[in-house]
Amino acid sequence: MISKSLLPLLFRCVALVLGSANAQEDVNHGPYGFLRLMDAVSAGTGQLDFVIDGKPVRPEGYSLGDMTGGLALRPKRYNVELRREGVKKGETKVDIVNNGTVTLIPFAELVPASDERPAQWEIRILRLKQYDAASKRTATFVSVSREPEIKVEIRQDDDKWESLFVPRLGVVHADIKQARGYLPIRYKDRNLKALSIAPSGNFVSVLYDDENGMVQSKSFIDYKYLSPD
Repeated sequence: MISKSLLPLLFRCVALVLGSANAQEDVNHGPYGFLRLMDAVSAGTGQLDFVIDGKPVRPEGYSLGDMTGGLALRPKRYNVELRREGVKKGETKVDIVNNGTVTLIPFAELVPASDERPAQWEIRILRLKQYDAASKRTATFVSVSREPEIKVEIRQDDDKWESLFVPRLGVVHADIKQARGYLPIRYKDRNLKALSIAPSGNFVSVLYDDENGMVQSKSFIDYKYLSPD
């Protein structure tokens, strides 16, 4: 027999246990959206700090060309900061929605001098949003290089080189004809990182400048079309 004086305490303990269980179930089962980052900040020194709502994603930071996987986040608006020594930080708001993925590509831009301040490097952020389910396999090229336009060439199973003209901060799509394997890419007769092709998906190549101003590429796969936001 439980004393009546102990019943309120017992009920509070049960409520705490149930509340904890419900919270754990909520954490384990979503809903979630995703945030992906690719570091293309070639100016400055040291690592790039990726900070969400004041908390660093990885304390050791990111190197040029690094890319995260899809970071699972609760659907809401987040404040994102990107910092590198010697470069003015970049900052943006990101709305995460359930089952959606936002891709951020921070890069460095030289802002000319004004009457108030000298020329300086600043972090700018290209945001890619998903806008439609891909009905067929697609190669997508996006450029954050300082070049106004980049002519890349791709070679499919027919062994012919196809030219694509990718504008700065823009996106170009190309249909993939081959079944699988690798899609060779070149720029000014120099090979860039080939795209690994699977039976389905949107295969994305990000064109960016390295520390020496040479155009490089980094690839990832998405299952929807992407466009600059």
